[in-house]
Amino acid sequence: MENISSAIQTLTESANTLFILMGAIMVLAMHAGFAFLEVGTVRHRNQVNALVKIMSDFGFSALAYFFIGYWVAYDTTFFSSAETLSANNGYELVKFFFLMTFAAAIPAIISGGVAERAKFTPMLIAAAAIVAFVYPFFEGLIWNGNFGFQDWLDASFGAPFHDFAGSVVVHAVGGWIALAAVMILGVRKGRYRGGKLIAFAPSNIPFLALGAWILTIGWFGFNVMSAQTLDGISGLVAVNTLMAMVGGIVASLIVGKNDPGFLHNGPLAGLVAVCAGSDLMHPIGALVTGGVAGALFVWLFTLTQNRLKIDDVLGVWPLHGVCGVWGGLAAGIFGLEALGGLGGVSFMSQLIGTMTGVVVAFVGGWIVYTAVDKAAGIRMTEEEEYNGADLAIHKIASTSED
Repeated sequence: MENISSAIQTLTESANTLFILMGAIMVLAMHAGFAFLEVGTVRHRNQVNALVKIMSDFGFSALAYFFIGYWVAYDTTFFSSAETLSANNGYELVKFFFLMTFAAAIPAIISGGVAERAKFTPMLIAAAAIVAFVYPFFEGLIWNGNFGFQDWLDASFGAPFHDFAGSVVVHAVGGWIALAAVMILGVRKGRYRGGKLIAFAPSNIPFLALGAWILTIGWFGFNVMSAQTLDGISGLVAVNTLMAMVGGIVASLIVGKNDPGFLHNGPLAGLVAVCAGSDLMHPIGALVTGGVAGALFVWLFTLTQNRLKIDDVLGVWPLHGVCGVWGGLAAGIFGLEALGGLGGVSFMSQLIGTMTGVVVAFVGGWIVYTAVDKAAGIRMTEEEEYNGADLAIHKIASTSED
């Protein structure tokens, strides 16, 4: 009997390790989606820079999170022997891998907002600082119960803040940090003339669409594998993810009047919004959540570009920042039993938790990017911007005529 119990335990640990490893690989693949979404959206002379940024940011984010960020969030380090680290089939190591791919999404989100005029090395340093300190501070507050924040919400409003897969912890935080960076950088040269918006057309719609599809597919790992163990897997999460994606597609197609840029970002808006409550909502609630997010993205992207004159190249603040906020609130609405959800949520906890994430992200982002700007400058010269980041920074264009 003892041998049977031991074998079952080993099998369970192995299965859990494989499960979360597959999730980590799927989220890792999403970074290719971030890359191609940006490559397809920016002008031709900035395509190489988009690719290099996503890869470089990932590498530096991994180092920052391994040595500092994971310790800040979970009070865990990796300065033990390999024998200790490989206990339970190395589950804790793979869990770090999974959560690190989430952390690395923050600079990938920011990259799309600051494209075409940001210096390379200073922004890389800023990204590492964000992943080492700002993001893990809020991550630990929510997902590890640091500083008693979740206990206080539970005691005060009957439930802690619920964010199953990161609508607020990952997406809203990334989007609001990006807003701070975009505001400090300022608008691209020639973007507004005589107070009017000058259209900078996407360089490659097929690449943009490819990026959106890669992100969409990987999102099912992002959400479903957030259970982190095989016994926590839920078909409800998968179908809610699907329905929110569909809601985003339909709403962005209608509100965006068939615009391909809006259409391919619409499902991403829906997916951002459903992360928080994907384990609680009824599929119809997820559909509504995604539909609202898709419409919200189109409206806000147009508003920021035309009237507010915030030059957010990929619209990462509307997409991740605002739709992430909506997702945190939507979990407190459609997660209620009265609206078909599983319950166990409080709207006040969702509101306070979401607003806390916004403040931490925007203030933290403003401090980091202001400090780096004062120390090294974060914006390219006018000549470098005119020539494009590909030639100015990397000395090569994305294609050759030879």
